[in-house]
Amino acid sequence: MRVILTSHGSTGDIYPVIALAVALQKAGHQVRFATIPHYKEDIEAAGVEFYPLCPNWEQADLSYWMGRLQKIRTPIYQLREIYVGAKQYIPEMIARMDALMPETDVLVSSYLFPMNRGIAERHGVPFATFAFAPHVIPSPDYPPENLPSPRWLPAATRRAWNRWLWTTANAIVDRVINTTIIDQLRAARLPKVRNFFSKPADRVLVAVSETLLRPPGAEIDARFRFTGYCRWQAPENPELEAELRVFTGGQPVPVLTFGSMVYDNPGAHMERLVRAWPRDRKLIIQRGWAQFPQLGDEAHIKVIGKVSHDQLFRHASAIIHHGGAGTTASALHAGKPQIVVPHIGDQTFFASEVERLCCGFRLGKNRWPEHLHGALDRLLGNPAHAQAAADARTRLLAENGPARAIEELERFVAEKQNASALASRA
Repeated sequence: MRVILTSHGSTGDIYPVIALAVALQKAGHQVRFATIPHYKEDIEAAGVEFYPLCPNWEQADLSYWMGRLQKIRTPIYQLREIYVGAKQYIPEMIARMDALMPETDVLVSSYLFPMNRGIAERHGVPFATFAFAPHVIPSPDYPPENLPSPRWLPAATRRAWNRWLWTTANAIVDRVINTTIIDQLRAARLPKVRNFFSKPADRVLVAVSETLLRPPGAEIDARFRFTGYCRWQAPENPELEAELRVFTGGQPVPVLTFGSMVYDNPGAHMERLVRAWPRDRKLIIQRGWAQFPQLGDEAHIKVIGKVSHDQLFRHASAIIHHGGAGTTASALHAGKPQIVVPHIGDQTFFASEVERLCCGFRLGKNRWPEHLHGALDRLLGNPAHAQAAADARTRLLAENGPARAIEELERFVAEKQNASALASRA
C-alpha cells in the first residue's frame, strides 16, 4: 500500500504516528508522513519520508499556541482555538494534501482534522482516522466526558439519554468547526464536517490498550478498532544516561515531566517547588516545553532536556506527569506508580483512568509544587499502586499496537477495493 499519514500538534500527536509509519515500512508498505517542518528531523531520523505542510512554526510558536489553549477552560472552545490558529494556513494545507492523493492508497489522519476526509473522498481514496484516546468513541452505555448520565435512570432510558447526548455533542462540535473555517471549506469545495464523534471515518484506529482502556461491555460501533498503543522513542542519550546514574546513585528517584505544557513564569513554579521540596530527597525534572530552569546550586534536583521516555522512566521510583496521551502510555509501559497533574483537554480523562487502574492518583495543578512531596509519600506508601502499575506493564507487553493497526488498515483497504470492484461490475 501507498500510505499517507498526517497529524499535527505536540509530540504526543506525532510520535505514535511515527511508530505506525515505521511498522508499515517494515511490513513492506510505502509511507509518507505529512506534517509541519518542526517534526522533520524526528520523522526522518526514524527512516520515514517527510512531506511538509504549513505552517513552518518554530518551538516558540508551538509553545505560544499551547499557552493560549491552556488559558481556555472549556474543551469545545479549546477545539475552536485550534482551528482559529490553523485557519489562515488551511487553504495551502488542503492544496498540498490534494497533490498527494493521486499517489495514495489510503489516507490516515489524526481525528482532530476531519476535513481530510473530504480531500480523500473526492479522490476516491480510503480514509481512516487515528485516535489517541477512547473517550471520543460514542456509545449508548456511557455519556460524553463530563456530561451527566444518572445511574438511577432505568437502563433503557439511560441508554437513550446517552445516545441523545452524543448526538448533541456531534452537532455542537460540527457547528464549532464549520463556523470557524466555513470560508476555507467552501473555497476548497470541501463538504462541511459531519458527525465528528460518531462517523469520523469508515475505519478509526483507537491507539490505546484494549485490555486496559476499552470500556468493558460497552456497545461500540464496528468502525472503531482498538489496536493497542503505538509508541516511538527517540534514540537514547549515552552521556545523559551516565549523568543520571551518577545523580541517582543507582537508586530510583521521582521523575517529573509535563511534556508540552507551558507556564507564563516557569521560574516562579520552580522556586515554589525548590522551597517546598526536602533537600534530602532527589528529584529529576524534565524541562519540556515549559522550560523549567535549574535554580542555583540545588544538588538534589536535576533538570534535564529532551530524552526518550523509556530511558528517563527507567530511573523513576514514581512518575509525575500532566496526563498527556503519549506520556500516560509511556508511564504505563514503565510499570511505575504515577501522580497526574492535568492541565488541559483529555488529560483529566487519563488522570481518571490512572486512578481507575489503581496506578496512582491526580493532583491539582494550582498548588502542585507545594503538595507534591506529601502526595509522593502517599503514593509510594501504598504498595497497591506499585503492584497495579507492574500488572499494567505486564498486560501491555503482551500487545503489539502497530502490528494490529497495520492488520486493520490492510483489511480496510482490501474491503474498499473489493467494494469498488463489485460496484464497477454492477
